[in-house]
Amino acid sequence: MTQMLFREDPYLREAEATVTGHTGQGGVVLDRTLFYPQGGGQPGDSGRLEWAGGTMRVVTTVKGEGGEIVLVPAEGEALPPVGARLRQLLDWERRHRHMRVHTALHLLSVVVPLPVSGGAIGAEKGRLDFDMPEAPQDKAALEEALNELVARDLPVTEAWITDEELAADPGLVKTMSVKPPTGQGRVRLIRIGEGESQVDLQPCGGTHVARTGEIGRLRIGKIEKKGRRNRRINLWLDE
Repeated sequence: MTQMLFREDPYLREAEATVTGHTGQGGVVLDRTLFYPQGGGQPGDSGRLEWAGGTMRVVTTVKGEGGEIVLVPAEGEALPPVGARLRQLLDWERRHRHMRVHTALHLLSVVVPLPVSGGAIGAEKGRLDFDMPEAPQDKAALEEALNELVARDLPVTEAWITDEELAADPGLVKTMSVKPPTGQGRVRLIRIGEGESQVDLQPCGGTHVARTGEIGRLRIGKIEKKGRRNRRINLWLDE
């Protein structure tokens, strides 16, 4: 398995690693990586690799087999040789915006306390689809409630529970379309707030900011009808 440095410290921007293999599709596998692999609605990270005699642009990152994380090179790029020691440099600005949007979507699921049927994260905006027969009547009030949670500068932390604990508390899972991965013995939770100020706790494998104040001001965009019981709420970073 690739060691997930992004899980240990989502603010890490550079790190050394060793190339452990190439995939049949032309990807690169390292022993440890900063790069988050696409999943849970969050895009794969980009950046570059530098080693003695070469560089490679990483256009995205995906999950491989057996717990491997695969860095996908830009077309035509030379791959670092297996065994090479190299330096990873993350496209931090893009990743940090993904972190801000991802945490913001967790807050959106707080102010709209309905089951989530889908979602996506981008560097400028994100969206959640809700099991919601009728659209919210007051979009401005929704936006105000969202920004109040941001302004409270609540801590964002992780916790772990066992598969059995999750099965015994299914209310933790807000998403209808994507179930949290089980079978590894434990599941990661993201908590927003603490003690009496806790506002959210749900399974998530993505990267998040350390405090809600880091998100910045948010704007609710278009609310779209995507089915008889489905409404899509678009959310934008306003700065």
